[in-house]
Amino acid sequence: MSLSNTQPHATQTTTQSPSWQIKLLYDSECPLCMREVNFLRKRDANRGLVEFIDIADENYNPAANGGVDFETAMGRIHAILPDGTIVKNVEVFRRVYEILGMGWIYAATKLPIVGAIVDRIYGIWADWRLALTGRPDLKTIVTQRQQKTECEAEGRCFKQ
Repeated sequence: MSLSNTQPHATQTTTQSPSWQIKLLYDSECPLCMREVNFLRKRDANRGLVEFIDIADENYNPAANGGVDFETAMGRIHAILPDGTIVKNVEVFRRVYEILGMGWIYAATKLPIVGAIVDRIYGIWADWRLALTGRPDLKTIVTQRQQKTECEAEGRCFKQ
């Protein structure tokens, strides 16, 4: 028996890469966003290529998601790559669709002129997303979330 076989396995350290190829930060309180997320989940088919992270969840942790805080994530779509790189805006869709084998859908957006136009349209959509879905503005949502977090931390929230 060799000495290497007598060493306990617990002393071996291995760094395992995540099974996902991209973490998609999404807002579960946005009905249009949820349509897209549900579509992408079906395309992922439980392969775990995309990790879906709900920023509206009260336990959302920016530190575990590239440091992207709630307000920033609410303003524009973000994703995190396994190496920690943060991508945002239309680039998120390009990456997710490529990972899920549907890169052809966003392929034209890689062309400079088309990409610039699509990025501009996405920016307009992102600015109006809350109003278009019947929700308060970003400042109000962030304030409400902060108030809820503070009252829960201080144990003064009343459940209705």
